[in-house]
Amino acid sequence: MVASLGGRDAPHRPVLLRESIELLDVAEGLFVDGTLGLGGHSEAILEAAPSSRVIGIDLDTDALEFATSRLARFGDRFRGFHANFRDIARVLAEANEKDPRGILVDLGVSSLQFDSPERGFSFRFEAPLDMRLNAASGETAADLLRTLSEEEIAKVIFEYGEERRSRRIARRIVERREQGEPVKTTFELAELVARAVGYSKAQKIHPATRTFQALRIAVNGELEGLDRFVETAIDLLQPNGRFLAISFHSLEDRIIKRELRRLSGQCQCPPRLPVCSCGARRVVEILTRRPVIAGDSELNENPRARSAKLRAARKL
Repeated sequence: MVASLGGRDAPHRPVLLRESIELLDVAEGLFVDGTLGLGGHSEAILEAAPSSRVIGIDLDTDALEFATSRLARFGDRFRGFHANFRDIARVLAEANEKDPRGILVDLGVSSLQFDSPERGFSFRFEAPLDMRLNAASGETAADLLRTLSEEEIAKVIFEYGEERRSRRIARRIVERREQGEPVKTTFELAELVARAVGYSKAQKIHPATRTFQALRIAVNGELEGLDRFVETAIDLLQPNGRFLAISFHSLEDRIIKRELRRLSGQCQCPPRLPVCSCGARRVVEILTRRPVIAGDSELNENPRARSAKLRAARKL
């Protein structure tokens, strides 16, 4: 099944859907889809148990509008909210709800966003260098490249993109800016990076991939407060409730992994620290000792699932 949004096709099935529904242990009760997207996970939850209810949260108004329409057949069992998933406590209070049975976040950028040329997430399309999940507010990627110093740009690309040639790329960006031609579009940035580090069509991954990832993370503050969100979400769950997080790059996965370990009672302090200062406490049982990844059949249908990692925990 394929749905349509704004003249574009929207995929029906999100990544690791079957595994997510199994780990959520869907039954009667309230579930929170913290990154609603096109509503695939929420739809599966609502279909899995006729007495289930879902609160969906998303920053992208286009996605929220589409998902709300898609899920209208479930009536008041679904309610959508325009917010950041980190504001889950406020959203639940606004909805006059508490003690969810399950909380799920899919931290990837949706296919809708990647495949919408005007959003500027992908160098497959020529478009303004935007990259905002909430297109109505905040600085764009082009704004950052126009205002940050060379050192700051290099730091963003190195830390968020894990790009070892970050200084070379940042120097080229600033040189172009100093010549009165700041980088404004996706093609301009992709071409600049390719020239800075070298590129052959034989390469499987375009050299600008890491730089685009880094800028997207910086623009949307994707790592900010992620650790606090994990703890907040788990505290909000009812006993035996499930927390699930799907991440798409190593930085997010490390944070999720570290926080779940800390909340399972495993100290995350440096080995030689005399006294624990990380606040480890045993409030969850980790359900996924290793992250769940997509199988061959899903990868054949959706290559973007290759980097997806699912981690889950049960509140004690």
